[in-house]
Amino acid sequence: MDPQAPRPQRPELRTEPRRFGIRARLLALLLPGIVALLALDSWNDYRTLTDSLVLAYDQSLLEPVQALANGIVVASDGSVRVQEAFSVQAMFESTHLRYKYLHVGVQRIPKGETLDTNAPETTLMGVPGLPRPAERPPDGTPVFYDAVHEQHPVRVAALRQTVYDNTHAGTAYSVLIQAAEGTGPRLQAQNESLEQELLRDARMVLVMAVLVWLGVAWTLRPLERLRRSLRERRRDDLKPLDASGVPQEVVPLVDAVNHHIADHRRMVAEQSQFLADASHQLRTPLSILSIQAGYAVRETDPARMRESLHAIVAQLARTRRLSEQLLALAHATTEEEITGGTEPAVVDLSDIARAVVLQYLPLAREHDQDLGWVDARGEPEAQDKLDGDSDDDNAPPVLPVEANGAELHEVLANLVHNAIKYTPRGGNITVTVRREASHALAEVCDSGPGIAPERRDSVFERFHRDPAANAATQGAGLGLAIARGYARRNGGEIELDSADMPERPNGGGLRAILKLPLAVLPRVSAG
Repeated sequence: MDPQAPRPQRPELRTEPRRFGIRARLLALLLPGIVALLALDSWNDYRTLTDSLVLAYDQSLLEPVQALANGIVVASDGSVRVQEAFSVQAMFESTHLRYKYLHVGVQRIPKGETLDTNAPETTLMGVPGLPRPAERPPDGTPVFYDAVHEQHPVRVAALRQTVYDNTHAGTAYSVLIQAAEGTGPRLQAQNESLEQELLRDARMVLVMAVLVWLGVAWTLRPLERLRRSLRERRRDDLKPLDASGVPQEVVPLVDAVNHHIADHRRMVAEQSQFLADASHQLRTPLSILSIQAGYAVRETDPARMRESLHAIVAQLARTRRLSEQLLALAHATTEEEITGGTEPAVVDLSDIARAVVLQYLPLAREHDQDLGWVDARGEPEAQDKLDGDSDDDNAPPVLPVEANGAELHEVLANLVHNAIKYTPRGGNITVTVRREASHALAEVCDSGPGIAPERRDSVFERFHRDPAANAATQGAGLGLAIARGYARRNGGEIELDSADMPERPNGGGLRAILKLPLAVLPRVSAG
């Protein structure tokens, strides 16, 4: 090998794009819905928890306000004071939180007037300057609001109440009590609750995805085992698949595969049997031809040599007929998809049957037989009228069927040929076409010996011969097998029955019936 020669490149393998598997499809279907539900649920939980936190913090903020409100009194000298203010302030500041403020302010209300919000205020305790509520709250009703004090966001609880000095001509005072604290702790609590919600949802989504992944893997394990067993099988192993352990939803698929395997196994067995039978049937005429050819080679008498050659020609004709029947049988028993046959069309069974009768008229006359024809209207036609052409070639079909016309012609030709072969000289054969409900029927009735009811199923087998028939009428035993194969492939069936012929009043004769479903023709508008 020349080292300088270019190495042949290996052909690139075409790989199909990867499709989404069951795991990916389930996750793609479940995850968005579950995430949306969890998000909605988490948001509702977060809002509920936030409201609870706000309520708890507001209640704790309201406690010092109410304690200070209970300690507001008017002294004997007419001044407003706060009792136990130090203890309340100490309790309020005991948590050591930053940005905590208390404020108690008082405004004097002149007698007979209302409170002026812009009137000067005296701070009794705490830090002055806490933001006031936007609107004056009713006396004794606490309000809560968010504000900013000294550039820090705070939450404020405010309570306004009015006290009176009964000793000094009923002077009134409006007292505003406020408690404020920074919003940092409650915001931190809200953020922590939100983080917990998100972590919980993430764990749930992760667990769900893992469970789906493992569940699908566990469910598909029998299928993987089935696939591995199929790949390890020999090519000639046509045993059915083992459906044990397969998920219930996949059992119909396994049954369908087993049905296909059974059909394939039966087809292989039929093909093997066909080859064996064909070899056996061809061996005998070939052996006879070999003997006759050897005899003709050794013969010196020209006359006897000519007789041998005539015998060889006759045997070749029979062998050719056998070969043609074998090919027809192979075609008739093979699926249309495999053979690539022509597509079925709507044909007229009446025209096909009439053409077959015309084809076999000379053979029937040669055997001195009366081959008759009865059309779909029940009117018989004489042989001289059959020799003419059809009255109207453009007429609509009498018995439309959706089938292959050439194959139906072969079916009826085999039935008529068998009738001519087994009917004695001087007998009658009648071909009738008629309509029965939703089916089209073509019947071939003869006055021959007929077939016993117990033998009518076996005559459709390949290479079946009547043991009581003489050698002159015996054929290869393929005609009826070919006819039934073509009939079934076109959606029909062949049935055998006793013929009701006038010549055989006590029974006998044979009626071969080809039955096909009628085709539905489209309606043609009158316009």
